[in-house]
Amino acid sequence: MKGFISPQLHPFTKILLLLGFMVGGICVGMFGALLGLNLFFGLSVSDISQITVNPQAFPNGRGAMVFYQLATHFFMFTAAPLLFISLAEPSVKRYLFAKKNYVGLLFLSALLALVIMPANSWLIDWNSKMVLPEALKGFELWAKEKEETLAELTRFLTRFDTIGQMLIGLVAFALVPAIGEELVFRGVLQKNLARLLKNHHVAIWLTAFVFGAIHVQFYGFFPRMLLGALFGYLYFWSKNLWVPIAAHFMNNGFTVFMLYLQQQNLIKANVESTDSLPWYMGLFSLVMSLLLLFYLKKRYENTPENCLEMEKAAS
Repeated sequence: MKGFISPQLHPFTKILLLLGFMVGGICVGMFGALLGLNLFFGLSVSDISQITVNPQAFPNGRGAMVFYQLATHFFMFTAAPLLFISLAEPSVKRYLFAKKNYVGLLFLSALLALVIMPANSWLIDWNSKMVLPEALKGFELWAKEKEETLAELTRFLTRFDTIGQMLIGLVAFALVPAIGEELVFRGVLQKNLARLLKNHHVAIWLTAFVFGAIHVQFYGFFPRMLLGALFGYLYFWSKNLWVPIAAHFMNNGFTVFMLYLQQQNLIKANVESTDSLPWYMGLFSLVMSLLLLFYLKKRYENTPENCLEMEKAAS
């Protein structure tokens, strides 16, 4: 099936095709989730329609919702984009991993996601306390209601009573989203926007905007957009998708792990707080993040290309 979709297609057409594949992926994922929920959890079709709205009302609601999210997310964000790339490009490996993966740089890139957290807490605090103009009151009320609904669902799904549940949480809320979302946003969308707009900075920030918006949480939009831009630059410099995947996984996985420690009363920090950390921690984080970014940029730019065609396509 190689070459079934021409690699020479217009970038905008490729983006539209990606969306089509993702719609197909979510349909397959929902069908698979329905079968799995019936087979493994004994849920009827009517139960499933209710559990996705109010999982707290079911004794096995948490496990069922985690399974549902895993199945739908995997098929929509991982299986569908991989199928699209395999049909549209001569080599998936060359398309996504144009440069060699360097373990040391991969580790530092993942570490950057931790280092930037205190500085990003300033943005989280500012975004969470935004007051919109009177003309946008309707949107503000909707956004706050949506934020609280999703926050309540997240608290329910990320309640870990055992190490096993925490490990499942790492897979469901860190590993699978990191792989799938980086495939879609950095692997396909950013790359094709760069070809379309002839400017990688605009492509990175536009992709980051979409990345922040797709979570449908306005009061967390700007911190997510910043992280999306961070992942975007890491991919642009490294030309290896494992790099933003590692940083994305570190960001999500650290939060999951800290939530588990908090719930087990092993730490006193409030992981779910949107308040900014002390100014000196934020300032130190900002300086260290900028230094690490500069170092990674220089190191990645000096690593040899495995596929020169990719550099030309991204320029």
